[in-house]
Amino acid sequence: MIKPSKVKFISDNLEKSFNSLDDNDPIKKSIKRAIKDLQNNAFFGIQIPKRLIPREYIIKYDVKNLWKYDLPKGWRLLYTITVENEVELISAILQWFKHKDYERKLKYLFF
Repeated sequence: MIKPSKVKFISDNLEKSFNSLDDNDPIKKSIKRAIKDLQNNAFFGIQIPKRLIPREYIIKYDVKNLWKYDLPKGWRLLYTITVENEVELISAILQWFKHKDYERKLKYLFF
């Protein structure tokens, strides 16, 4: 299912963090590519099972679904999909981080 979406950052601080990255930073370039992909299709990523959604996201942002977009070199971008005005899909970027930090956040590592 291909559904275009608007892409936003979940907070102004996260958007500022993104904008503060150097334009030549490979992560910034990868996130820009992810934004384009999500604009074309909100469901481009891989859906994370609900039981693995970090409590922090549920409490802070009322996240009801979580998606992962794989970035190069083991980085991950997490986003949620919401509906605005009952018609427009919004892909809200929550966080990006190295794979190891992603595993910890979603409690894939148990040691």
